[in-house]
Amino acid sequence: MDDLDKAAGEIMACRLCDLHLKRTFAVPGEGNKKAELMIIGEAPGKFEDRAGRPFIGMSGKFLTGYLERVGIRREDVFITNSVKCRPPENRKPTMVEIEACRPYLIRQLKVIKPKLVLALGTSAANSLNMAYKQLNDIRGKVLRTSLDGADFDVFVTFHPSFPMRFPSKRSAFIQDLKHVKEIIGDKNSIT
Repeated sequence: MDDLDKAAGEIMACRLCDLHLKRTFAVPGEGNKKAELMIIGEAPGKFEDRAGRPFIGMSGKFLTGYLERVGIRREDVFITNSVKCRPPENRKPTMVEIEACRPYLIRQLKVIKPKLVLALGTSAANSLNMAYKQLNDIRGKVLRTSLDGADFDVFVTFHPSFPMRFPSKRSAFIQDLKHVKEIIGDKNSIT
């Protein structure tokens, strides 16, 4: 069993915060274990909670469609969330919840060693200790962060639910994804 599988098992049994009390399934993440691009979202929604898989609901379909438009295949990336259990009423995770899950996220990052981390929204940026006042301060830029002694390049954009609800933001979202594609190059994975 590799460390990602071991972490997934620990996530499924986790009780480090109160989010475990109402979850159906924890959602460790999935994808290419040698991905050059690791995508981090906010938290599982109701569909993800029921299936134990990340980004399979409306936001996930929106994200997958836009990734494909710029030439990034979902099966070539590793995708997870800042917290691994669904917050009640689909609210944003708290910093206490994000901090409880951060060790799992750091383990995933250290095993995968992505060329680039795509952080989707404020919760994802917070889980990576990004310093900002407003998301637009860091959106669309490659920034370096250090987590538990390891450095990662991070590109921050909107959570897909934002351009999904506000069509005027879709062109900025797709431009961000095109920039991500340029950074990781023509080949998404190293397999």
